[in-house]
Amino acid sequence: MPLSPSHTLLLVTVLVALAFDFLNGFHDAANSIATVVSTRVLSPRLAVLWAAVFNFVAAFLFGTAVAKTIGSGMIQVSAVNQFVVISGLLGAIIWDLLTWWWGLPTSSSHALIGGYAGAAIMRSGFGVIIPTGWSKTVSFIFIAPLIGLVLGLTFMVTVLWLFRNKAPQRVDAWFRKLQLLSAAAYSIGHGSNDAQKTMGIIATALFSAKYMTAAELAGNWGRFHWPIIVAAQTAIALGTYFGGWRIVRTMGSRITKLKPVGGFCAETAGAITLFSASLAGIPVSTTHTITGAIVGVGSTSRLSAVRWGVARRIVWAWVVTIPASALAGSLIFLLIHWLVSNA
Repeated sequence: MPLSPSHTLLLVTVLVALAFDFLNGFHDAANSIATVVSTRVLSPRLAVLWAAVFNFVAAFLFGTAVAKTIGSGMIQVSAVNQFVVISGLLGAIIWDLLTWWWGLPTSSSHALIGGYAGAAIMRSGFGVIIPTGWSKTVSFIFIAPLIGLVLGLTFMVTVLWLFRNKAPQRVDAWFRKLQLLSAAAYSIGHGSNDAQKTMGIIATALFSAKYMTAAELAGNWGRFHWPIIVAAQTAIALGTYFGGWRIVRTMGSRITKLKPVGGFCAETAGAITLFSASLAGIPVSTTHTITGAIVGVGSTSRLSAVRWGVARRIVWAWVVTIPASALAGSLIFLLIHWLVSNA
């Protein structure tokens, strides 16, 4: 039996959302594995497999608070239709592909909310924005990397003091093993925060197609709860497995050189930051978080150990991500609207 146009549109929207989720994992694979690869604790192939497995495990450890924020806490859902959702996703995908090509570790999360907001604003105006949802998300563009930096710096100083009388070779051997745990923890944090953003978008698409009530959207998503979670976590895990090596090089070696002890401290700092944000329902950038942690670890040896030129270029990419993806999302919505109107 052929699908109706509305069913077909919903199916396309969900598939595009999962494609974005895959690309999110692909684009942000560097966040999960850059430190463990740059310290040579794992080969790139084993590192992405390790990260992919723990990205998926995150589905069963953290709720869906971040998904609720994305799905109904930032944009008035009454102003959203399938075309808004698919335009926002395509805007985010375009920005992700461009920054992947340029080798910039920008935030897929902020690309998503930027594209989504741009499309919604183009359809219904700025009144669709929910200020409270945006205030905490935008503030954490700056807060998350600062938390990562402070924690990374604190952990590194503490470890250096605790092991100050130990032979460097022995310390290195210990932390090569410990870094497997910290890499797993960071990958869980990555999966707990990033995959939830796509979950929220899929739930919104189901609501706009009238497959989900407002109460279900704000609650546990009814019968779609586990299908949404498993689909999103699988997509991001597969994307991580096929990860983007251009960004791995930037994150793992261009910002600062890391040893296993530094990799452990950076990943642990990033994981704690992500766990806290996920439980609080705050969509943060895993890219921003691990970058801040790496800078904090690198600065313990000397400030010149951090390549501030590269870090500055990354920060500028952060600043333009939301407006650039919003512009892309709004233009795609205009194009889709024009095509539908003239069909």
